[in-house]
Amino acid sequence: TPYYVKPSQAGLLEHFTAIADAADLPLVLYNVPGRTGVDLSVETTVKLSHHPMIRGLKDATGDNNRVTPMRKIIGDDFRLYSGEDGMARDYVLKGGDGVISVTANVAPGTVSKVMAAAKANDAATAEAMDKPLSALHRDLFCEANPIPVKWALAKMGKTES
Repeated sequence: TPYYVKPSQAGLLEHFTAIADAADLPLVLYNVPGRTGVDLSVETTVKLSHHPMIRGLKDATGDNNRVTPMRKIIGDDFRLYSGEDGMARDYVLKGGDGVISVTANVAPGTVSKVMAAAKANDAATAEAMDKPLSALHRDLFCEANPIPVKWALAKMGKTES
């Protein structure tokens, strides 16, 4: 969603439609009301999901109760991704497709296995694999993103400091 300004849902629909109409590549919407001050409603997301260039949503609302009704209305072709690492397992268990993750930069294999188990609706395995990541999910957001993850990657020798 656009930053600083707080458009109406009609304004958001017009904004994203204009971008999608002009795009050469498919788009994934990013709903992050904590940073933008405006929420892309379920109803607006459903309308935007019909645009052929809009293929998915990164949902960073922190509300996992939205995914099930969206999935039922939108269907399986539109991708629904969690944008909240600590809630991603439950998001996928409720019908999401995965996560666009900060934690996966530091622990890609484990996050991938958690998502695969959740996508297979194996809640017990997903929870058991995700539990050791809970402190990492928390700590990677102790400061504004991307500061902690860049620090962690530098300490791991994955980036230049």
